[in-house]
Amino acid sequence: MNAVLSPQPPIFPHQHETTRISPSRSMSPYNNMASRKRKADDDNDDMSVSPLSSPALPSRPIVRPSKKIRQANDDVAARPLSLPRLLETLTNDQLRTVLQTICERHPDIGHEVVTSAPRPTVACALDILAGYQEKLHDATPLGHTNSDYAYFRVKQQLGALLDAISDFTSQFLPPLEQQTNISLQFLDGVTKIIHELPDWENQSHRHHKDAAYDEISAAWALVITEASKRGGGFIVHTGGWDQRLVKHNQQSGGKMGQAINALAVEVGWQGQNPITDTPAPSGRDPNSILNQLINGAYGSPVRVGPW
Repeated sequence: MNAVLSPQPPIFPHQHETTRISPSRSMSPYNNMASRKRKADDDNDDMSVSPLSSPALPSRPIVRPSKKIRQANDDVAARPLSLPRLLETLTNDQLRTVLQTICERHPDIGHEVVTSAPRPTVACALDILAGYQEKLHDATPLGHTNSDYAYFRVKQQLGALLDAISDFTSQFLPPLEQQTNISLQFLDGVTKIIHELPDWENQSHRHHKDAAYDEISAAWALVITEASKRGGGFIVHTGGWDQRLVKHNQQSGGKMGQAINALAVEVGWQGQNPITDTPAPSGRDPNSILNQLINGAYGSPVRVGPW
């Protein structure tokens, strides 16, 4: 009766043992599936931080350069150089030749070049003349400095030098050149070049140098005459140009008489002119430097009063 009236739930032995099993040691299928799921999630998390699989980097399309290459190939074509690039390739001689040809074909352009170009300086002009002089020396055969053979070998270079001297001399004369010192600086330098021209053995070949002396002497006379009008020859005296001219005349063998006469008349000496034997203007100092240089008495004691 007691068993009927108060039934007791059945007691299974394993229900009491479950409390002693560690939860971490439980190996139920559900736990295994959960563990695998967590591991897969961890792996996915590790992969998510990889730069290769990061969703922050947008995917880039594959570059196909075929169209660009075709476009670049289409731009490659033969074409002449632009004017600035072409001018970079020309030497000075080539550039002068091209410019001279253009000016000859178009006189208006030539006139504009002449009026727009800066005036040449004394140093520039003498440097160009030195170049012609060097070509003359290079063409002279060794051992035949003054012979007829040498003359015919250098005749072309000699003519080019003399033509350049004539052209540049006209450029530095008044009224084109208003500054007397500049004119005299050029004349002094070009006269030195004329002194170094060959003295040919054949007298008939010496007319080149004689003509050059005549032309440069006339140029000196013109500059001295114009200088005397503006300052009474003061610049000629103070710059020592009178002394240089006298030395040039001595070195030329007295072939610059026209310049010496202009110096005597325009600047003024005392005594006789050794070139023309004409009396100089009166009222001048007989002991002037010019008079002493011409008479060969420069540097000797000067008598003052009765001795």
